[in-house]
Amino acid sequence: MTQRTDVVVVGGGQAGLAAGYHLRRHGLNFVILDADAAPGGSWQHMWDSLHLFSPAEHSSLPGRLMPAQPGETYPDAGHVVDYLADYEKRYDLPVQHGTRVQAVRRDADRLLVEADSGIWQAGAVISATGSWSRPFLPAVPGRSVFTGRQLHTVGYRSPADFAGHRVMVVGGGNSGAQIAADLALDGRVEVTWVTQRPPRFLPDDIDGRALFDIATARRRALEEGRRDTGGVASLGDIVAVPPVRAARDAGLLAAKPMFSRLTADGVRWDDGSHSGADAVIWCTGFRPALAHLGPLNLRGPRGHIPTEGTRALGEPRLHLLGYGDWTGPASATLIGVGRTARDASQQIRGLLH
Repeated sequence: MTQRTDVVVVGGGQAGLAAGYHLRRHGLNFVILDADAAPGGSWQHMWDSLHLFSPAEHSSLPGRLMPAQPGETYPDAGHVVDYLADYEKRYDLPVQHGTRVQAVRRDADRLLVEADSGIWQAGAVISATGSWSRPFLPAVPGRSVFTGRQLHTVGYRSPADFAGHRVMVVGGGNSGAQIAADLALDGRVEVTWVTQRPPRFLPDDIDGRALFDIATARRRALEEGRRDTGGVASLGDIVAVPPVRAARDAGLLAAKPMFSRLTADGVRWDDGSHSGADAVIWCTGFRPALAHLGPLNLRGPRGHIPTEGTRALGEPRLHLLGYGDWTGPASATLIGVGRTARDASQQIRGLLH
């Protein structure tokens, strides 16, 4: 059965919910199709010790402040899941959980959204699928011959799963530093942290509040034709959250340069030496989950879809929300996605009316 609506939002995480909030304020009919069986987006799949970079009041979606978590300055992932579930319920957003979208196609003056629960015809589509479902694994020599355990950030939960093991954590970003710190501070795991370049820690007093301000200042500078400030990337790669600071200051986060290859039972370094390993955790980032948009043939360099703001240049009925700075400054954050969701909803309202 084919159903009709003004807007189909693909993805029911933080970006999809923010889109739903603003679409409703503009009086548009819409549905949110979400592949996850339960509310919470990717936050429900994070590792046990993960906390936000920002206090609750600086981590909110439009219309409703995130309540503080008792005993925690920086809320944990479980608190975020509860907040998103409450947000979805509070605004009675029409989210269909457990519904995976296979394809979005052009259909004359509308877009056709093919999902496992049926087909939708829409005047516009907001893609808000994020990147958690598309972990990136680098083509490192020997990866196929290593006989130990290999997993990506998405598969990591806690140090208890690696007690007594030798673990290589690969990646110099926030997830690599936090997971290496989590394992090292546990004391039961022999951890080696490996990075492509020397890790760059942000100043200890910078948290998510400052990161948002820095990203906003960069956006304003670019919009006004002023010099690019470089944003957050000019300061460093890793937010020094409390566990990372503790591990770093205890000398437990001394990163080694990237190994040259994996062997059956470990890694080979550039100088020819060998280290044994029982597991490798690839904290090597993600790619945007855009396979459902393949039929539109919009992909540009590096797999990104060229956009002006959130609107796809090759398809004005499509908006991309929450994938990172290429779809709006800080748009992959809880506090940052509201602005881009508002702008996308305004443009869609103008398009449809």
